[in-house]
Order: sequence, then structure tokens, then C-alpha cells
Amino acid sequence: MAKVGKLTPYNILLTIYGAAAGFTYGFAWACLAASIGQPEFYVYLKLDPKSERTASLLGAVNGLFFTGGAFGSVTQGWVSDKIGRKRSLILASALALAGTAFIAGTAHVGMLIAFRFVQGWGMGIMVTLAPLYLAEISPPHRRGLVVGAFAFCLGLGTNVVNWVSLGTYYAKNKSVQWRLPLALACVAPIAMVIGAFFIPESPRWLIWKGQDESASHILKRLHKDSSDNTDTAAEAEFIQIKRQVEMDQQINVTYWELFRNASYRKRTLIVIISMFAYQSTGAFGIGNYKVLIYQNLGFSGGMPLLLNALYTLSGTLAIATASFFMDKTGRRILFLVGFPILAAALLAEALLSRTYVNSGDKAGNAACVFFLFFFIVTLDLTVDPVVFVYVSELWPTPLRSKGMAIAWFTYFVGAITYTAPTAVAFRNIGWKMYMVWVACNVVSFFLVLLYFPETANKTLEEVSEVFGDRVAVHIAQDGKHIKEDEEEAGVAQSTAVSVKEQLGTNIEVASV
Repeated sequence: MAKVGKLTPYNILLTIYGAAAGFTYGFAWACLAASIGQPEFYVYLKLDPKSERTASLLGAVNGLFFTGGAFGSVTQGWVSDKIGRKRSLILASALALAGTAFIAGTAHVGMLIAFRFVQGWGMGIMVTLAPLYLAEISPPHRRGLVVGAFAFCLGLGTNVVNWVSLGTYYAKNKSVQWRLPLALACVAPIAMVIGAFFIPESPRWLIWKGQDESASHILKRLHKDSSDNTDTAAEAEFIQIKRQVEMDQQINVTYWELFRNASYRKRTLIVIISMFAYQSTGAFGIGNYKVLIYQNLGFSGGMPLLLNALYTLSGTLAIATASFFMDKTGRRILFLVGFPILAAALLAEALLSRTYVNSGDKAGNAACVFFLFFFIVTLDLTVDPVVFVYVSELWPTPLRSKGMAIAWFTYFVGAITYTAPTAVAFRNIGWKMYMVWVACNVVSFFLVLLYFPETANKTLEEVSEVFGDRVAVHIAQDGKHIKEDEEEAGVAQSTAVSVKEQLGTNIEVASV
């Protein structure tokens, strides 16, 4: 359990950039969910807000965003290995910007549907790649905080757009009410494109591609520490990454390898379960239609939008809190605490909704709102932030982009599963939809209990040991020395000598 490096100002700047991808995605996803709460949206697009046809169209629009995202996640699995993490982020941001710009200028439903897919495609590449990038540049004992910042900013993006939509609800210009949130979604992708030119490439990708000198320089900058003038911690991590990449050279870098090899197959099943379990909490079904849920509870005017904004604010603050303690608590415990409490909250919501929806009972409706808020706070203190960290840290470097592609493809499939039919389901079966999510949370608890290992506070290379794979080199507790496996005796020492000749090093190698 090595403590490699500290969270430096440079780490923080890169974390802000990577987390901004979460903000970009959160804003883009939520801006439409907010716009459908504006009456003028339906007037302009000639839609009847109470018809089943409109509910189906809204489901299709949201579903196509996630379909594009699924396509983008698979695209990322190839493109980020081919051209690198940095250039892939530029590509993703540009594609997302194009789709977002056309949505902001939408003239009819067909245009909205088509470019919602394009927007989702770019966002899919971006959100699959950003947690991967953050995991590859972060110190192991701060990986939960660094990657958790992505989840925090995703929530922040949804929160900002909800407050924007609350403000635009009172705008005199009716078009501004629903179109301004869509237009403001262009700002974050522009910032992502510009910012990508100032970030370094992932050192792990560079070592995998044989660019050792560049990787060493970046690692030294990432781990810059005034108490370590010889950059020993950075050099120790460099040797560990290089030796592990050399050991992993025999890996067949294909999607088939994720299912062929027993160790990788277990990881693949875990990320599929993780992401689908997250979607099965009810997060997206409720998130996309909570404005309509509040309206069904009898709230009108600007109140549903205010509740929507407060809902996302509560969740965002909960994610921020969880990001600071998940490295101490570990990953498993947050899953195991979260899923049963979520099931209980949704059960209460189901029973209350059965009684009080459209009843006009203020106390009953207030209770329904309370349990929705209790649900989102619990979700964002436990399952929400940790799932993005967990799926990003399970993979060896050659398979990380493809493993993340599988994870996020599952995320988007789950989003489609619960988003597209949810509007119709709430209309047809009402409170019983909550019972579906109750059952899913119970099943998820037992799957985590039986199948998920702990991965916190290990380097990405050392995580492989949890799944029965060999780790070429361990980094000592002080983060400045490496321990060599007896089966690899002399190899790490040889690597250290080679690095000293090429780049300079002060690493001591011991056997374990």
C-alpha cells in the first residue's frame, strides 16, 4: 500500500481539467431535462405535454443521447489507444461541441433527435476517457479524491443547469426560457477543447508506446515534492509502470481478451455489474423526469424547477463529501452501505406515492419529496462517486481503455433501459416503477457482497494482484523504494540501472 507522491498544485490543475469533463456531460444531459419543464418548450415544438406521443418522443430524445454515448464509449476504446488520451479528449470535446451547438439552434423535433445522438457520441468518448486519464495520473492514495472529482463535477453540471433553468423560467422572452440552457451547454466543451492543449499525455500510455523519456519527465512533474529533491518517488513509479508494461506485453489487446482470460473476465463482469447496478438504483429514471414527478405530486409554476435545483444541489454536496473519505473507507463498504439504504428509501417513496400522488395532501406530498431527497443524498454519499473510481482502476495499462469502454457502454445501455421507457412507465404503472428499483438495489447488494474485491490505496499496477495476476514490482510504504518479486529477481534492478543510464535514478531495489 504505497503512498506515492502528494497531491501537488499541478495534480490539482489536471484534476480540475479532467473533472470538467464530468461538468460538461452533466450540463449537456440535464439541460434538456430542465428545458422540458418549461411550458414554452412544448409550445415552440408543437407538442402536447400531456399526450403519450410526447412522452414517447421525450423518451426517444433522451434515449438517443445515451445511444450516442454507448457508441462513443466503444469509439474511445480504440481511438485513445491509437492516438493517445490527450488527442482523444480534443476529438471528443470538438464532437460534443458540434452536437450541442446544433441542439441549441434546434428548429423542430427531428433536428433535436438527430443532434442529441451526435452530442451523446462526443460525450460518450469524453466521459469514458476522463476518469481513465485521471486514474492514470493520480497518486494511489488520492485516486478516490481525484477521480471522485469527476463525479462531483458531473453533479455540479446538472446542478448549475437546473439553477439556470429556474432563472430563465421567469424570463420575459419565452424562447430564452428553454433555449438558453441548451445554448450555455456549448461553453464547457469549448473550454475542454482549449484546455486539452495544455495537459500532458498519460505517462502510462507513453511508457506503453515506448516513449520513456517523456513519461519520466511527466511523472517527475506530477510527483514534484520539495522534500524529495532527487525525484525518487517519481522514479520508483516509473520503474513499476515500465516493468509491469513489459510483463503485460503478451496481452492480446482486443475486446475478446476481456472475456477469454479468466482474470480479465472477472474484471469485465464486475464493471458490467457495477455500472448496470448504478443505473438500476433509479438514478437516471428519477433524474430525467423529476420535474414531471414533482408536477404529478401537485407542485406547479416554478416550484418543480426549484425542487429540481435543490435536489441536484443536495446530491452534488454529498458527492463532494464522499470524494474526501472514500480513500479511507475503501470502495466495497460504500457499495454495501448504499444499496440497502437506497432500497429502503425507494420502498418508502413507492408506498407514499401510491397514496398521495394527485391527492392534494400537502403533508403526504412533502413526505414524497423528502424521500426523493433522502434517496439522492444516500446515492451520492455512497454508490454514485465510488462506481466511477472503481471501474477505472481494475485494468492493466494495455486493456484499460477497452475495459473502460465496456464499463461505460454498460452505463449507457443501463441509461437507455431506464430512461427511454420511464416517462411512459410513470404514466402507466406509476408508483410500481419504484418497486422495480427496490428489487434491483437488493440484488446489487448481494452481488457486491459476494463478488467485489477491495482496490483502494493500491497503485494501478498493484490492483492486478487482487485478481490473481503477478505484479512485477511493488512500491514500498515510503513510496521511494521498490520491492522486486523473487521470480523477477534482477529484472527490476536491471531496469533501474537502464533508467539511471538514460534518465538518472536513485532507486534502491529489494527482494520480496
